[in-house]
Amino acid sequence: MRDINEIMPKIENMRWGALMNTPPTNEKVHEMNTMFPHDGRWHTVFEEEKQVFVDGVRIWKKDPKSWT
Repeated sequence: MRDINEIMPKIENMRWGALMNTPPTNEKVHEMNTMFPHDGRWHTVFEEEKQVFVDGVRIWKKDPKSWT
C-alpha cells in the first residue's frame, strides 16, 4: 500500500495537509495545528461518533464529564 504522501501533491509552504471524511471546522483546524508537526506532510483523519482514526491509529473519544 502506498503512503498518502506519495500520492498527494506537494504544496509549497504547506504546514500539513489532511484528508478528512468530514469538513473541518475552525476549532478542528486549530486542534490539528497543535497535533500535527509543521513538516508539510499529509495525514488521514476519519472521525466517527466514538473514535477518530489519525493515520490509521485509533483514538477513542472520551467525555471529560465521565472521567473519574
